[in-house]
This record gives sequence, structure tokens and C-alpha cells, in this order.
Amino acid sequence: MRRLFAVSTLALLLAAGAAQAQAVDAAGVDAAVQRVLPEVVAWRRDFHQHPELGFAETRSAGVIADHLRALGLEVRTGVGKTGVIGILRGARPGRTVALRADMDALPVQEATGLPFASTATGNYMGNTVPVAHACGHDMHMAMLMGAAEVLAGMKDRIAGTVVFVFQPAEEGAPPGEPKGGAALMIAEGALNDPKPEAIFGLHVVPGRPGSVFYRPEGFMAASDRVDIRLKGKQTHGAWPWRGVDVIAVAGQVVETVNTLTARTVDPTTTPTVFTIATINAGVRYNIIPDSATLSGTLRTFDTAQRDALVARAETAIDHVAEAYGATAEFGVRQNAALVFNDPGLSAWLAPVLTEAAGEGNVNPATPPTTVAEDFSYFQQVIPGVFYHLGASPDGVDPATSAPNHSPEFSPNEKVLPLGVKTHVLTALRFLERS
Repeated sequence: MRRLFAVSTLALLLAAGAAQAQAVDAAGVDAAVQRVLPEVVAWRRDFHQHPELGFAETRSAGVIADHLRALGLEVRTGVGKTGVIGILRGARPGRTVALRADMDALPVQEATGLPFASTATGNYMGNTVPVAHACGHDMHMAMLMGAAEVLAGMKDRIAGTVVFVFQPAEEGAPPGEPKGGAALMIAEGALNDPKPEAIFGLHVVPGRPGSVFYRPEGFMAASDRVDIRLKGKQTHGAWPWRGVDVIAVAGQVVETVNTLTARTVDPTTTPTVFTIATINAGVRYNIIPDSATLSGTLRTFDTAQRDALVARAETAIDHVAEAYGATAEFGVRQNAALVFNDPGLSAWLAPVLTEAAGEGNVNPATPPTTVAEDFSYFQQVIPGVFYHLGASPDGVDPATSAPNHSPEFSPNEKVLPLGVKTHVLTALRFLERS
């Protein structure tokens, strides 16, 4: 009899512990977020004023690591050169979930007029360039640091583990580096020991402040860098027939790429964008040079369609060059895979985000976007969902507000608490899943 009583008592205690682990409500989260908000704003402005390019985020990584250590988290640094991993283990065992933020800035001259605007410089392709957080990664770091503080304060009510992933070089591998930040962190064990069951991330973009939007399956495009090198024969500009005119070939290559995309891809099935963005050739107005280089980007949502378009483009460009007597070298390198939001997790996440943002503020069926994100590589290892936070300035039409990567991009700080709250509630509700 005493044995049965002991077993029953243990079962009741375990049940009480499980109930306690689920006791964090949205109001409690909101109150905790408001308490850390002054810190979040200060971190954001500090990061904004001190931006760093990909794989050079040493100062940012140091600030993040120091904060996570002060919260009592297990911290690993130098994961993927400058990446930081923080591990929060709850009071009881349970599931494991990951939250991710990116850290790097861009070689952009800031023109926001903010009192904490960047005047920093960095080295890019051997040149000293202005550097700015023109994509909002300063916001992302600050939000996830705030979420870590809120969740650490609830540690005794958490059953499970939260892994905080602060990732470098989201904007792509710098010249000479074979892998960008996400791929390198994965290769160096960012998702091992402990291995999360799922990963979630967010990005600030033009949109109504307070809105959250995403879609299941293909959300953000796969991104390839395309490089084309044309070789001709130099000649006087007055005697083009005595050489091989790579300028004319380059013009035909651009037309060929545009026509191939518009005339061989069904636009009703999947979005596809193929852009030639740079052409470099020649040094003098009256000399036709012997070579030209072109580069561009290909954005796709279907792997088979992408492969077929690449093959057609390479064949067509070879034929264009041959028609003029030139030669062409064609190269493609993937910068980011397709951001594929797990359908089951996407459906589960909608009410969680609504709990954070409020009714009418979450759209889980937004159209796909042709911008890219290397969060996609994490999703190739474990299920995940990536979502966007609308962050246009107050009173500005999102359709006309400055886009990411522009000198004027200035996300609305009023969305900082929402970003912290979506991170916190996503982690808590995932760990509470039965």
C-alpha cells in the first residue's frame, strides 16, 4: 500500500511540475519584455553605431557573449569564425528549440540622419568602404538578446532547452570564403549538442508596424550568384572589324538572359528573377577591350526549374559569344537555398504569433518574396519557420518606405518589443507541446 502511495505521489508531483512549466502566460511575457525594453533599445543603437561586415563581427560577438554569460547561459564562441551560441537549460528536461539572429552589416553609406548613425568603415574586396546596418541585423541581435534575458528569468518554469544562435555573414560569403555564416556554423556543430528539434527566425522588412507575415513551404527565394567572363580581341574603336567586340557580345548576353527568363519560364507556376547587375570592360573611349566580365543574381523557388534555366543560359551565352568569334566562361555559385517553412510548424506557429502580435496582425499566407536568406541552410538540417516583422516608419506607406539594403533603410524601433515577444512565446509554446 505504501508503495502504491509513493508511486501516486510521484506521479502527482511530476504532473504538478509539468503544469508549472506551462504556467507562463502572454501577459507575464509582455510584462517581462517591457522590463528589458530599455536595454533592447540601447543594444540596438549601440550595434547600429558600430556595424561590422561578415566574419568581422568581433565587437558584436563580444557584447552578445558577455550578456549571455551574465545571464548564466552556457556560451560557445568562434562557431563559424565569429558566431555565438547560447544554451539555456530549463529547470526540467524536455524538448530543445533554437532561435536565430544574424549579425553582419553591409558596405553601404548610411543616409538615415539618425543621431546614432554609423560612421564606421571596413575592408571589402581590398577597399576601405563605409559600413552600415542597412538590413536591420542590429534590430535582430538586440531582440534575441532581450529574448534570452526574458527566458533566463523564467528558467525555473521552463521544461526543456533553448539554443540561441547568433550568426555571422548572413549577407553571403565574403570574397575568398567558400561558405557563408549559416553553412559554416552548421559545419562547425552549431546544431549539435544539444540538437534542436526546430528553429525559428525573423527579419524586419518594410510593412505595417506590428504586422507579422510569412507563408508555409517556399517563402524566400534561393539565390545564386552568376559570373560571366567574355574573351574577345582588342582593337581600335574605329576598326571594330579588326577585332572581336566583347562590348557588343555583353549587350547581347544581357538581352539573352532577359529573354530566356521571360520566354522560357512559366510565370504562373513559380517566380523567377535573373538579373545581370554589373558589366566591367575597357579603359578608354576609343579602344574595344579584349575582355569583359558580367555578374548577376538568379532567384528561384523550384530546384528543377532553376537547373534547367541555368543550363539553357550557359548554352545560349556560349552560342552568342561564338557568333561574334568570342568565348564565354559561365559560373554559378549558390548564396542561399530556398527558405522552406515546414508546413506543420507553419500552421502551429500562426496562433502563437497572434498571441504575441494580436488579432488581425498575422498573415500566414503572404505571397513569396524573391529576396533571399541563408536561414534556409538551418532548415535543411532541422524543421524551421522564418517570418517577417513589418517595420516601416510611422506614417509612411510600406510600399514607398526605404527597402532593406538602401542607405535610407531605418526600421521602426517600436517593433522591438514585438520581436522579443515573438521569440519568447515561440520558444515557450514549442517547449510546452505534448
